[in-house]
Amino acid sequence: MSAQPRYQPYSGPAAGWGALRSVTQHWLDSKQPIKNLRALLKTNQDDGFDCPGCAWGDSPDSHLVKFCENGAKAVNWEATKRGIGRAFFARYSVAQLREQSDYWLEHQGRLIEPLRYDAASDRYLPIDWDSAFALIASELQRLASPHEAEFYTSGRASNEAAFLYQLMVRAYGTNNFPDCSNMCHEASGVALGQSVGVGKGTVTFADFEHADAILVFGQNPGTNHPRMLEPLREAVQRGASVVCFNPLKERGLERFQHPQHPLEMLGNGSQPTSSAYFRPHLGGDMAVVRGMAKYLLQWERERPGSVFDQRFIDEHTAGLSDWLAAVEASDWAQIETQSGLARSEIEQAARLYVRAERVIACWAMGITQHRHSVATIQEIANLMLLRGNIGKPGAGLCPVRGHSNVQGDRTMGINERPPAFFLDALQRRFDFPVPRAQGHNTVEAINAMLEGRSKVFIGLGGNFAQATPDSPRTHAALQQCALTVQISTKLNRSHLMHGKQALILPCLGRTDLDLQAGGPQAVTVEDSFSMVHASKGQLAPLSREMRSEPAIIAGIANALLGTRPVDWLHLAEDYARIRELIADCIPGFADFNARLAQPGGFYLGNAAASRRWNTEGGKARFLAHPLPEHLLPAEVRSQAEAPHLVLQTLRSHDQYNTTLYGLDDRYRGVRGMREVLFVNPQDIQRLGFVPGQKVDVLSLWDDGIERKVHGFTLLAYDTPAGQAAAYYPETNPLVPLDSYGVGSHTPTSKFIAIRLQAAATEQRIL
Repeated sequence: MSAQPRYQPYSGPAAGWGALRSVTQHWLDSKQPIKNLRALLKTNQDDGFDCPGCAWGDSPDSHLVKFCENGAKAVNWEATKRGIGRAFFARYSVAQLREQSDYWLEHQGRLIEPLRYDAASDRYLPIDWDSAFALIASELQRLASPHEAEFYTSGRASNEAAFLYQLMVRAYGTNNFPDCSNMCHEASGVALGQSVGVGKGTVTFADFEHADAILVFGQNPGTNHPRMLEPLREAVQRGASVVCFNPLKERGLERFQHPQHPLEMLGNGSQPTSSAYFRPHLGGDMAVVRGMAKYLLQWERERPGSVFDQRFIDEHTAGLSDWLAAVEASDWAQIETQSGLARSEIEQAARLYVRAERVIACWAMGITQHRHSVATIQEIANLMLLRGNIGKPGAGLCPVRGHSNVQGDRTMGINERPPAFFLDALQRRFDFPVPRAQGHNTVEAINAMLEGRSKVFIGLGGNFAQATPDSPRTHAALQQCALTVQISTKLNRSHLMHGKQALILPCLGRTDLDLQAGGPQAVTVEDSFSMVHASKGQLAPLSREMRSEPAIIAGIANALLGTRPVDWLHLAEDYARIRELIADCIPGFADFNARLAQPGGFYLGNAAASRRWNTEGGKARFLAHPLPEHLLPAEVRSQAEAPHLVLQTLRSHDQYNTTLYGLDDRYRGVRGMREVLFVNPQDIQRLGFVPGQKVDVLSLWDDGIERKVHGFTLLAYDTPAGQAAAYYPETNPLVPLDSYGVGSHTPTSKFIAIRLQAAATEQRIL
């Protein structure tokens, strides 16, 4: 029994005093608080650096402070005084490090020199940069085909690094670009590309000021995009409807205390961030939207012309009749069963939508990480098209991206299925035969490594071993490689699940001053609103052996390709030269260098936002899908035992992606532990357990592989009946590699069928 409760419901609002206390703790823990305070004040400022956290856009206001709690954690986590080099690995073997937690690994500090794995000592030893580059080039040149290598990218990579990376890889000869976007918003890109011709959101930051209603599907902005709370709160204050659809009650979608409002802080007040809150079943959002559309169709027939924007539909869309036939054919019993909402609740949501002239629809991982995510997003797009809510001020589609430049990386060509126009542009500009064959996404890359078809893995940032599904199989895939290369800021588990040969290449982060031959450098990023702006690091790096991502890529490319098709080392001396190449190849980047001088950067534009539809037929498309016959996949239904619960994986509040800033989850009332399972109290009783009991969690899938995690503590929590939640990456071992979205290959991390067993050690800890 702990001296203090480790699980106690949190009664405070999002942000506010709790956020300030947390920021102060992480600021002091960086071991260089004065320097980091100066750095924090440069976060998201025109003369500073882009927050290394989420991709939410910057407000055009002039606030002195433009970072949120989790942004401050990200800055302090990166800008630490602690360093890892040869002395650290002299103390610890890789086998010893594998026994440590993910939190402990990253807490040791920044990587400060290039390292090579030595099998004889089971340690990483120093290697000079030229030798590291030569080793990579040698292993890549030894492969029978360029398609035997995988080139992973994290959303942290800048536009300049991503463009250089994809150019190197395509000059080498493959489109194998497994990417972090494959695991998050791939479904959004696929769905919107087919529906409206652009795989990005159609709104800008300013649209939130003019929306009459904002629909928020499957998103927890209080933890994942905290700066979004301010526009939601302001929308409610001016009388707009903020309508939330989320199985869990998340504090950020309930109320918000603004840390920059002194009177509110002193009075310990807060303001609501939503006006209606619906709690669908996991995987039930498509049925919710289908039910809303069914009401809209009924009301339009009762009063023709009162609901549909017929002028917009006639001028800008195709496929309405087929979709309306699917809507009409959908049975109310199935809609209510799948959605988990009563018909009256769906009617209420539909009325809130219809009453609003201008509507924004937002969504995140709660929508994209399901088997039928593409169909769900297209159903949302259909609903918005029905009333002309795309391409006018205060309205549009808004997939809220995760990592800060994940959208920009895709714009730069990090895409295993690149569009022909992009490849054509590269071929014209650089005069080499660009590979046209479809490459590997993340799931395909893991399978290729497992089967021995891919033998080299290079990771540009991220933590592939922990971010991916089916963790033991992913770890085995990496360990079968002839060479693994991790370009990283901090130690993580991917360095420990290494190939026969392995390199750790320490890179600069967003906070670090980047000095090249051409002087101090800026990189650029693209946010969720297609705004592109510069990011200039402020802090001196911990070591001269740390190199920027563009410099590392240029070094690899020079060793691999010489000066074909460009002088790589010359480009890395001054990133403006890379931006000139980007401007030559990618639409929207004309006069790239000059436009960066604009305060706040520049808007790339969005064809769908201008009601230009880059689709087959040149119109926005109503795409008709039947509701899923079953939410449980056949591979689960075929099992002898039915699932006890359906699990969604999620982040704690002290976490960003796989980076763990701490072991608390303030908004959910958890302290100092992560192996927990949030379950409805009635489900705990129904299954014969008690709150605080430890259980093993087994996922169900018909492939003969046992997937189990051990010793999770049951927490009685306000989850809908039959549903559970737990943190990743601890529960990623439960996600089958073959369970992914139709058309997206995104792992179904928000819908995992599980059974519970009493743990071997059954003591209660609460």
